[in-house]
Amino acid sequence: MTPAPIVISMGDPAGLGPELAAAAWALSATAGLPPFVIVGSRRMIEQAALRRGIHAVVTAISDTDDAAAVFDTALPVIDIGDGTYAPGEPDDAGAALALASLTRATELTRAGKASALVTGPIAKSRLAHIGFDYPGQTEFVGAACGVAATDAVMMLAGPHLRVVPVTVHVPLGDVPGLLTTDLIVRRARIAAAALARDFGIAAPRLAIAGLNPHAGEDGRMGHEDIAIIAPAVAALRAAGIDARGPLPADTMFHAQARETYDVAICMYHDQALIPIKVLDFDEGVNVTLGLPIVRTSPDHGTAFGIAGTGAARPGATVAAIAMAGACAARRA
Repeated sequence: MTPAPIVISMGDPAGLGPELAAAAWALSATAGLPPFVIVGSRRMIEQAALRRGIHAVVTAISDTDDAAAVFDTALPVIDIGDGTYAPGEPDDAGAALALASLTRATELTRAGKASALVTGPIAKSRLAHIGFDYPGQTEFVGAACGVAATDAVMMLAGPHLRVVPVTVHVPLGDVPGLLTTDLIVRRARIAAAALARDFGIAAPRLAIAGLNPHAGEDGRMGHEDIAIIAPAVAALRAAGIDARGPLPADTMFHAQARETYDVAICMYHDQALIPIKVLDFDEGVNVTLGLPIVRTSPDHGTAFGIAGTGAARPGATVAAIAMAGACAARRA
């Protein structure tokens, strides 16, 4: 039986999503990518491909079952809208198309018509302008799958590092008040289970970062490491999970340290994202853990400033598709 293809939401049509999805298709044979289908505007994707110098046959299909038959010779698209490709010029119509693409792609994956979901980059501010009431696509996909916000866990993964931020899109000043022992334990346990299920790591090793400089230095630089994070590490270890910490974040990410763990559990957004973007900027993948479906996304934004110029590299999109395929195969 032929596995269902991967489905890709187009993202904001004024950003990098359309052109990099087309670039990934052009590289699919050499990169060994499984068949995929894009949900979006066939016309815009064709224009984005041509703008990038990719002379692809972009074919509209009505069902994901048709993707594998045409994939070797044409880029399949489930066509849900029209419009003129205008890179770097976001507007409300483009945001609405991005949301429609995300919604349809999520529905197809939930229904088993796709083996995995890869989401193209969106502009959160543009979506908010048209009534999108989620912090980001992770929360939207989690809600669509009936998963609580605390259980849809963001992991950023690349060739050199995997990181999970316990708190994500919140002001830095709010982080200490949002951190709880239960939240850390919950997200760390979901990460450990996903590494075993989707990444084939039988006994995942977790490095738990401290919040404060030097992990609080025995309470001299903040109480959260002793009062909140250390009990979480103890609870994880009591549950049979290989967890260490709280560890000083400034010494967790050099090459020798990274060899000692499979994922770093970080306390806030930049503590997690700065090291992975330094190490794996062109190959970083955003993976949502804790879902009944596989969902990945390239770890970059819309980059309106360079959209359509040909300057953007497709490595992260290729990596997101490859990782989605590998995770889906392990689940199957």
